[in-house]
Amino acid sequence: MNNIGNVTDKFYTAFSILDYKAMNSCYSADAVFSDPVFGILQGEEIKRMWEMLCKNARDFEVLFEHVKTDGEYVTYRWTAKYTFSKTGRKVVNNVTAYILVQNNLIVEHTDEFDFYKWSRQALGLPGLLFGWSSVIKNKVRKNAKKNLEVFMKNSKIKI
Repeated sequence: MNNIGNVTDKFYTAFSILDYKAMNSCYSADAVFSDPVFGILQGEEIKRMWEMLCKNARDFEVLFEHVKTDGEYVTYRWTAKYTFSKTGRKVVNNVTAYILVQNNLIVEHTDEFDFYKWSRQALGLPGLLFGWSSVIKNKVRKNAKKNLEVFMKNSKIKI
């Protein structure tokens, strides 16, 4: 496999054992990340997000599959199984990742998943009733970003 697949396989292998330091070593300093929960993150925010998620993971398992490589772009499908810490509910989240690799580092990473399906699992009845709405999406995103800001502020170790 070429270097593009090597760095992304390294990332997902590290994710499967919650090794955020190895995950973060796969990103360029000015990388951009986006997903339905955190929205758009850049640089240090991405690394801190992974650190926060790995440190807070409960009953965690991730399975991943390299789908294809097209030039500098790599697509993965991955499934995370975990307990959502805020509600204690079990979640199985199926994600498609689109990753741009340059100079053997991830520079763009977009995770896509069905937010409504995720919210029904993670949030229970509120997710079932309102998870499709922008109100719930915005509230979840606001809380996720706030949690990340607090984590970054309280963390004394720089990556």
